[in-house]
Amino acid sequence: MEIYSVIQKLVNKAIALEIIQKQDEIYARNQLMALLGLDTFVEESDRNGSEEIPDLLEQLEIYAVDKGLIRDLLDEKEIFSSKLMDVFMPRPSDLNRTFFGKYNENPEKATSFFYELSRNSNYIQTKRIARNLSYKTDTPYGELDITINLSKPEKDPNEIELEKRMKVTSMSDYPKCLLCIENEGYEGRIGHPARSNHRLIHLDLKGEQWYLQYSPYVYYNEHCILLSGEHRDMKINRETFERLLTFVEQFPHYFAGSNADLPIVGGSILSHDHYQGGHYDFAMAKAEDECTFSMNRFSSVKGASIKWPMPVIRLRGSHIAELTDAAEFILNKWIPYSDPSVGIEAYTEGTRHNTITPIARFRNGEFEMDLVLRNNRTTDEYPLGIFHPHQDVHHIKKENIGLIEVMGLAVLPARLKNELEDVKKYLLGEKYECAKYHLPWANGIKERYGTEITRDSVEEVLKKEVGLKFLRVLEDAGVFKRDKTGQEAFQRFIHSLNE
Repeated sequence: MEIYSVIQKLVNKAIALEIIQKQDEIYARNQLMALLGLDTFVEESDRNGSEEIPDLLEQLEIYAVDKGLIRDLLDEKEIFSSKLMDVFMPRPSDLNRTFFGKYNENPEKATSFFYELSRNSNYIQTKRIARNLSYKTDTPYGELDITINLSKPEKDPNEIELEKRMKVTSMSDYPKCLLCIENEGYEGRIGHPARSNHRLIHLDLKGEQWYLQYSPYVYYNEHCILLSGEHRDMKINRETFERLLTFVEQFPHYFAGSNADLPIVGGSILSHDHYQGGHYDFAMAKAEDECTFSMNRFSSVKGASIKWPMPVIRLRGSHIAELTDAAEFILNKWIPYSDPSVGIEAYTEGTRHNTITPIARFRNGEFEMDLVLRNNRTTDEYPLGIFHPHQDVHHIKKENIGLIEVMGLAVLPARLKNELEDVKKYLLGEKYECAKYHLPWANGIKERYGTEITRDSVEEVLKKEVGLKFLRVLEDAGVFKRDKTGQEAFQRFIHSLNE
């Protein structure tokens, strides 16, 4: 490897992408040399190339392993490449000054700038994300997004064992979690991701310090995370609704939503208060009103239930305070609400089960707040949750249904990539073995499609059927089903808002 050529190409790429300026060239090159253990630089004729930043970083990782600078472990290589990219990154104060300078011109200009910086600096793992398999499936509720998540690399067994040993012996709780502000610029360690090139935007949400960042493994355009400056548990309350609406007031081209605050119906991180947002219209956002209503206490707020597999109350209004009041009122009505006719019980032995997944946006000149009604009760028949994916869909999706799935984007496990290839062969009669848990589904597809399944059609048939399975996942998670009994029960709850 011509190490000097790779260094220069990386510097040139950073200049071309405007991460740094031309006058920063020698400084940046010297910093890279220091990290690579080089004390001199040799000009190479091959200074330009078509390689992207992730490819150049991989070449430098190989060099560092060969020279014994780092071990051939995923975490150590990521820590090293993150340090390399930190050479080009602005200090947090400089970044925030630039961001808000652009924000004063146009909020969308500011977020586009920050998103591109996060992508170009390799904080957002663009090369890995490109491996994901993504498509859309038509359903009666619009186009659902399907993603088989292949972006997170598998770790070497030796590294997994090392990570376990470190967890046992380490006394470190710094940073307290993956979302804490202390991750900004943190080197990382085995078992904790590299964050040297990580930056955050400082926000004020109703007098509280919050931060804006992008997800390293974005699932949709400008997939951002808003996190509290304080490490505290997730909570859905009045302040949640107020902050979400305040955020979309500041960034009207973004939506913002929160996972629910209870296990099973919440997301994967409930220990740090945070929201997700972005510049993307999910199928749920496009769903039509089915039944409109008003609430006596909030005459300026318009309410509607929408055509969606999970029960959603959509509130519209021009004023944040009034929408916040209405959302808080509905939450307080829902928390103690029970309807045994459809399996909804608010408490068992003092344990609360009802909560809400809220999503805010600004559209057509007014604010919208979607309130998705959730319940996390379990039984012997449904030990993972009554309103959770049921066993017959676990072969596709078994995990919690959080905010992203609620809005219509399936994040499916990587194992499906190979397993679905086996199902294709099974459907074509080429291979008579596929995972046993897929067999009932695969046989059902054979029965429904028969001779329509051909080499030309099998790909689209399987994509459609995976999408319909995800639709079933959403229907399972719905506390009021889409049948006559469920919709009558949903209307009873809506009517109770005026009692």
